[in-house]
Amino acid sequence: MSFPRYPAYKDSGVEWLGEVPEQWRLLSLKHVASLNPTKANFNGSLDEVYSFVPMEKLKTGRIILDEVRPAEDVLGGYTYFEEGDVLQAKVTPCFENKNIALARGLTNGVGFGSTEINVLRSGRDLKPEFLYYRVQEDGYMSVCTSSMIGAGGLKRVPPEVINTFKIALPPLQEQTQIARFLDHETAKIDALIQEQQRLIELLKEKRQAVISHAVTKGLDPSVPMKDSGVEWLGEVPEHWRVSQLKFNTLLMQTGPFGSQLHAEDYIQDGVPLVNPAHMKDGKIIPDSQASVDQDTWHRLERHQLSPGELVFARRGELGRCAVVTEAQKGWLCGTGSLKAKLNAKLLPEYAYLLVTSKGVVSELSLESKGSTMENLNTETLGRVRLPLPPPPEQKQILDYVARLSGSFGSLIQEAQAAIEIISERRSALISAAVTGKIDVRNWKPPADETAFDEEVRQAGLEVVS
Repeated sequence: MSFPRYPAYKDSGVEWLGEVPEQWRLLSLKHVASLNPTKANFNGSLDEVYSFVPMEKLKTGRIILDEVRPAEDVLGGYTYFEEGDVLQAKVTPCFENKNIALARGLTNGVGFGSTEINVLRSGRDLKPEFLYYRVQEDGYMSVCTSSMIGAGGLKRVPPEVINTFKIALPPLQEQTQIARFLDHETAKIDALIQEQQRLIELLKEKRQAVISHAVTKGLDPSVPMKDSGVEWLGEVPEHWRVSQLKFNTLLMQTGPFGSQLHAEDYIQDGVPLVNPAHMKDGKIIPDSQASVDQDTWHRLERHQLSPGELVFARRGELGRCAVVTEAQKGWLCGTGSLKAKLNAKLLPEYAYLLVTSKGVVSELSLESKGSTMENLNTETLGRVRLPLPPPPEQKQILDYVARLSGSFGSLIQEAQAAIEIISERRSALISAAVTGKIDVRNWKPPADETAFDEEVRQAGLEVVS
């Protein structure tokens, strides 16, 4: 799709912005919008309830409005916003993911939420709908991201960077036209992205189902079967064993806790500790900040990991685990983890597939202890019952799973690549429209606009008019 350019341009004087339409005004964002208005502007009733938005409920293009709280509970310590304000995540990675939305449909027209949310309120010369797209533009995102300050993964954009950000502002009527154009075009793009996301989820579900069937039923559908005696497992091949994990391990041990390891023992770029956050898709991904020095490593020698061992998350997501590789030899089992050394009857990679299957995760959840969070210990993990083919057959199944995962992985990568391309198209279109690189003043929606809007709504997307 191609669009015309404006008849005449002028130099903006801003390097990244370049030329802008001749009739557009250049000014700092603070002159047309207020950042984080104070609660002094709140004139609602103290007897009412208002929308409440935790950080995780601010998404890209929408807000999940399923919570309300009384005024007396939120007037102190929370961010305040009103209908029509633009909400934007303060911290990375939510900021970089463009968790930005227009506040619409607030209970009693007012909302409160996480202090990690920035609120931008339009002045009389700026339409909220245009502002919503303006703060998604690539130049704005780049300037803000490069200016972030703070330690670790909680970096924030300084308020003065937002306030002094230079924009080129079209007349009000033109702002409305640009926002309407982008509503229409981004809705179509978002529908395509959703299709690819649904495809990825279906591929992942299918892959998991095929893998689960292989590791619990085997590869030969003609073999005689027997009742496993385990409700979630059902029948298994007649020549397989069903055995508790503890009878197939040489050692099960929790990581250091209490006085064994303190926060002050952590250093940068030392010997890695493996906690639940460092296990992803069966692999260990260390954090340079979660490590200890040589003295602490020697003191915690009994918690060292060896190749072929499995390390499990003790808290949170039960079934999360990873296989220790040769390169990770000597790393330490962390406080939130436990490790298991298997005997020759159970291959580590096969054990990983079993432990991460839905059936085992459900059994672990039922057995786990903890009043506020599911917790795993060696006793609970040891009791879990697993279907065990002979080791040579385990190897055959692992080879099959590897080939299968490769095929599904390629399809998933293709869908993810499509999402990246479509998302780049979305960002480029928004940037071009809000900086005047394309002229959409004469754009009109297609004749079947109403039918299209209905299709979008049925797909679960919001159409902003």
